[in-house]
Amino acid sequence: MKTLSLLVALLATGCAAGPDYVRPAAPTATRYTAEPLAANTAASPLADGASQHFAEGKDVSAQWWTVFGSDDLNQLIAAALQANPDLQAADAALRAARETAAAQRGAYLPTVDLHLQPTRQRVADTLSSPTASGTNLYSLHTAQLNIGYTPDVFGATRRQVEAIDAQTDVARFQREAARLTLISNIVNAAINEAALRAQLDAMQQLTAMARQQLDAVRKQQQAGQLGAADVAAQEAALAQAEANLPPLQKQLAQQHDLLAVLAGRYPSEGVAQRLDFSHLTLATELPLSLPAQLVEQRPDIRAAEAQLQAASAQIGIAKAARLPNIALTAALGSSALDAGTLFKSGAGFWSIGADLAQPLFRGGGLLHQQRAAEANYDQAAAQYRSTVLTAFQNVADALHAIDADAQSLRAAANAEQAAHKSWTIAQRQWQLGQTGYPPVLQAGQAWRQATITLIQAQAARYTDTVALFQALGGGWQSE
Repeated sequence: MKTLSLLVALLATGCAAGPDYVRPAAPTATRYTAEPLAANTAASPLADGASQHFAEGKDVSAQWWTVFGSDDLNQLIAAALQANPDLQAADAALRAARETAAAQRGAYLPTVDLHLQPTRQRVADTLSSPTASGTNLYSLHTAQLNIGYTPDVFGATRRQVEAIDAQTDVARFQREAARLTLISNIVNAAINEAALRAQLDAMQQLTAMARQQLDAVRKQQQAGQLGAADVAAQEAALAQAEANLPPLQKQLAQQHDLLAVLAGRYPSEGVAQRLDFSHLTLATELPLSLPAQLVEQRPDIRAAEAQLQAASAQIGIAKAARLPNIALTAALGSSALDAGTLFKSGAGFWSIGADLAQPLFRGGGLLHQQRAAEANYDQAAAQYRSTVLTAFQNVADALHAIDADAQSLRAAANAEQAAHKSWTIAQRQWQLGQTGYPPVLQAGQAWRQATITLIQAQAARYTDTVALFQALGGGWQSE
């Protein structure tokens, strides 16, 4: 009775070994950048050159990509969320983690096993037969129910469940991170495809103009107004323009292949959506969450924190391994020489017992395992802080890019207008015989480069917006 009373007392007062997990404190930073940014970005005289302003304290929408106003983009993302194999793999990993956690909770309950054991055996003639008839050759049929239970006195099981639940959270947040990465990659790929298509269209137009210019130069050579050097210079300009076409065509084809694969299709299947800048709208209002909320919104930060909690639970598991362990066992069964009499009166047996085990000497292994768990916790804490710092850097970089690239677009628009005006004037002066042909070539090359730079600057504003939405966590928590 004293032993039973002791066991009951231990079960009633049992506590979980090791430290109880405490969430890291929220960041104390009050803003993302070292210097306050302007509330509004620079504007440009273009369709997608509107000024953007930051709505501080506003959360990112769960379907943030819809702000670009493209039905084709929305359809492409919806298809990718259903068919992308990387996201499907993340879903499967999450299901596996949840099932593993459910299996671990079974350790709270007793184990019950049923054994049916028929045997045929012969006892040596020099030994006494265990049977009532005294025969040395007999059959024995045994049915036995074994019950085992390990009370979680020092919380080892609770810490194991805590660790596996934390790993489930890791899988959940990693799944959200994979989803956010997929959506961001699709939007960026669509923007890059639109930019490449615009660059290709512009280069084809400039190539056609260069070809027309070459015809005009040749006519003037036949009239004796220009020499062979001017014709050769224009031929070189045309060849240079034509040489720029294949690389753009290659990049556009590769970008289309990327979109197909992101959507879970073979490159040969392609995607039906055709994305152009004319189908995209630049968001004028950009949500900007408070810095203290970023740790709740970024799935990679939440995954790092879940790893930290799992590491904390492992310390408790290691500490519990150094404490006494209690195992309770019970057996109930029946044995008979004939299967037909197996469950008749007098054939039954039972047993009940307990085992208290205290590790005494393991060569220091248990102590070092605990110290290793503590070191792993310190590592997880450092990795968590690194993830938080990187997240803040991502937001700060996106904010700087949005501000700077808005100014770059305005400068690029002004440069393109000036280059086109310069080319128009140089061509008119050449046609009137007021200047030679080299200024026309130089002005044309400057205009061509300014056109490409303008398109790239337009694309940068869209990708900067995507980068901000991604850096702020993509709004997954509001779904």
